[in-house]
Amino acid sequence: MRRGLYPGRFQPFHLGHLQVVKWTLQRVDELIIVIGSAQESHTLSNPFTAGERMEMIRRALEGSNIDLSLIYFVPIPDILMNSVWVYHVKSFSPKFDVIISRNPLVMRLFKEAGYEVIEPPAYDRKIYNSTFIRRLIIENNNEWEKLVPAEVSAYIHEIRGDERLRSIAGFS
Repeated sequence: MRRGLYPGRFQPFHLGHLQVVKWTLQRVDELIIVIGSAQESHTLSNPFTAGERMEMIRRALEGSNIDLSLIYFVPIPDILMNSVWVYHVKSFSPKFDVIISRNPLVMRLFKEAGYEVIEPPAYDRKIYNSTFIRRLIIENNNEWEKLVPAEVSAYIHEIRGDERLRSIAGFS
């Protein structure tokens, strides 16, 4: 059995992330989704808690009829020591065989640790970009809702995450 590991902050989980999950599940038997910077929340870069991110991803995957028995969610706090980060991830995670990432640093660290790294396609990174989506939310531009799965949009409204982000940005 081949198990992949897909690390990200997912602030928020968008349609590009969903495409990567679907693409990856064609190449692995199970997938570990690492919720990075798990200790961070209520900031401009990391407005959602690890629990909220797990919930939005789970709902989006269910809405796409993805078998959740194939998915692990692992929240991992930052350690800010790149040289030992791979071992930090391993200590929080079930065993994995391959890394799925487009992040050059993540790719380099796991390759140096002897892991196979596969790079998924870039799914229109100009718009499927969490920084861009957060900016649209702050600007109260509802176009952001087209860039995330419907379940994520509904969840963000449910937890008033859009209001939270605008408040943090000083636009109450």
